[in-house]
Amino acid sequence: MRILFVIENYVPHIGGVEIVFKNLAEGLAKKGHDVTIITHKSSGAKGYEELNGVKIHRINCLQSRYLFSFLAIPKAVKEARKADIIHTTTFNGAFPAWIASKLTGRKCAITVHEVWIGKWKDYTTMNLLQACLHNFLEKLIYFLPFDKYVAVSNSTKRQLLELGKSPEKTVTVHNAVDYKHFDPKKHSGKKIREEYEWDDKFVCLTYGRPGPSKGMEYAIKAIPLIGIPKLRYVFILSKDKQYLLKLRKLKSMIRELHIEKKTILLEPVPHKMLPKYIRAADCVVVPSLSEGFGYTAAEACALGVPVVATRTTSLPEVVSGKHLLVNPKSSEEIATAVERVYNKKYENTPLKRFLLEKNINGYLKIYRELISKQG
Repeated sequence: MRILFVIENYVPHIGGVEIVFKNLAEGLAKKGHDVTIITHKSSGAKGYEELNGVKIHRINCLQSRYLFSFLAIPKAVKEARKADIIHTTTFNGAFPAWIASKLTGRKCAITVHEVWIGKWKDYTTMNLLQACLHNFLEKLIYFLPFDKYVAVSNSTKRQLLELGKSPEKTVTVHNAVDYKHFDPKKHSGKKIREEYEWDDKFVCLTYGRPGPSKGMEYAIKAIPLIGIPKLRYVFILSKDKQYLLKLRKLKSMIRELHIEKKTILLEPVPHKMLPKYIRAADCVVVPSLSEGFGYTAAEACALGVPVVATRTTSLPEVVSGKHLLVNPKSSEEIATAVERVYNKKYENTPLKRFLLEKNINGYLKIYRELISKQG
């Protein structure tokens, strides 16, 4: 099968979505499929290369992901003529993929991570005008008639159905977790605890992107409410330039609450080291206001670390093992739940596993169904 992906970001740009498509594309290539990716060219990246069996075409967009929506069209159309199926995702790859689909007659599936219509102002640092513009552009994407809408969680699927998408054209394929990487048998947090002198401390960890939808401020406000002796609350947060203002606000909040001695802001760690830091924690807190899937929760659960997560969007369907769910935007509930974890009074359910093989087979089933309907 010849599969064309049109996605705005791919490696070397790294984030949750990029990891999802890297694992999918390389997994398909390993199964013998012909996989091509069209993405935007980040600074220093090659215009074309083959990586782990995947052909990657990078479009020079003057470092603007918005221009990718238009500048990618000629290449997308050219490559679509050679492909059996087109696969894209929200947001900026959707339009060129749809145009290529219409001009070549190839069916096109779109993966949707979460629906943000009506939420752009609350979940981003955009001003009102920018938020309204992005709200309008997202509505345009869902107005385009794709052949299949793939949700990464049942929560996202419900959001799509609420928008009026056809149940026959909407399906859930859960994102996959790399259980070989997030394997508790391979990783110990002992050296990390020794290095930071946490041996006699109760360590809480929150990590990831500090975007407005992640609810970091509610975790910070919970710290002075947590009645645990020798508490250390650790944050490992992305320092990407789009989050610098948010980071400054979070640091200011820590000072205002006088919790500097209890709070540790660590530099971002390499992906290969992340499991050791998670294992070094006694509790991982996921204070999100919204999630499409919830990788931080799923990764911590896979490593056997107790998780306190908000009862919102996809998190209840992703969290398992030792865990507690709390209401979003409630620092008081976060504090109480952390204390319950300290006293080992948490829920303990069988581990949910989101396997890459199931993810790949889910997409292959969609591709075959769409190809069979192609004129």
